[in-house]
Amino acid sequence: MTSSTPRTPRTPRTDPLLSQLSALPTEAFRADLAEIDRLPTPEIARLMNAEDAGVPAAVRTQLPRIAAVIDAVAARMGRGGRLVYAGAGTAGRLGVLDASECPPTFNTAPGVVVGLIAGGPDALVSSVEGAEDSRELAVADLDALRLTPDDTVVGVSASGRTPYALGAVVHARALGALTVGLACNPGSALASAAEHAIEVVVGPELVTGSTRLKAGTAQKLVLNMLSTITMIRLGKTYGNLMVDVRASNDKLRARSRRIVALATGAGDEEIEAALTATGGEVKHAILVLLAGVDGPTAARLLEESGGHLRAALAATPG
Repeated sequence: MTSSTPRTPRTPRTDPLLSQLSALPTEAFRADLAEIDRLPTPEIARLMNAEDAGVPAAVRTQLPRIAAVIDAVAARMGRGGRLVYAGAGTAGRLGVLDASECPPTFNTAPGVVVGLIAGGPDALVSSVEGAEDSRELAVADLDALRLTPDDTVVGVSASGRTPYALGAVVHARALGALTVGLACNPGSALASAAEHAIEVVVGPELVTGSTRLKAGTAQKLVLNMLSTITMIRLGKTYGNLMVDVRASNDKLRARSRRIVALATGAGDEEIEAALTATGGEVKHAILVLLAGVDGPTAARLLEESGGHLRAALAATPG
């Protein structure tokens, strides 16, 4: 007699890697979901939504560790250091995504926030055979960046054992860089290898082993925090306004004008004049309007304050 319900598979003792993976919470088989493919679509959607709802709570348990990492990263970036993400597959793609959104959002220079993915750019859209299994590839990718002690390398891996991410952290730490291990399983090798460990334990996936789901969501939430709050600490925002936004298209130019309006309460003509006087730099335009200085003075004050608008405002007379 055959059963329509998948059975919990036995792990062959002859395959150490399979045994290791099968023991991970992110790889666990959920017997209660064994017939999910027979459910109505609305019910599957409800189940998936309920699974996802637990991810923020799992991230919440790691907030003290995340905050400690952010303060350490911001201190180093304030000295000219870089933030580097290193991962394979989904984890690598999420790192590249977060890094690529920093220049338009915070006007960071190219190379300040870097996403490394095992296998290089081709791996963003397709699988690169064997890339995630190579520690040596991670070493080569990091050596190309010429790491310094002011840099931070965040190894990202749902399992916490991916050789590429693990190799990146081990090599970066040996070079004196700050290291962070972001994983979704407890007691991971990645967390042990890094100076700072962030382990967001989200449990088994709706589709067994598909860590692009809850684990991927958790990783994205943490990466969003690392980059965004670090940029806030570096003065890349004024309150919750993106005052360092790069106005590279019509939408962002409109957003720039709106940000200046929200920060200053100035009228359209004043805003246009201030943006013209500062070459379209939002932060400078706000300082021109709030402090009553000219464009060159605004630029000088911001340079002297390390780019922090509040500090520049405090330094203006009157």
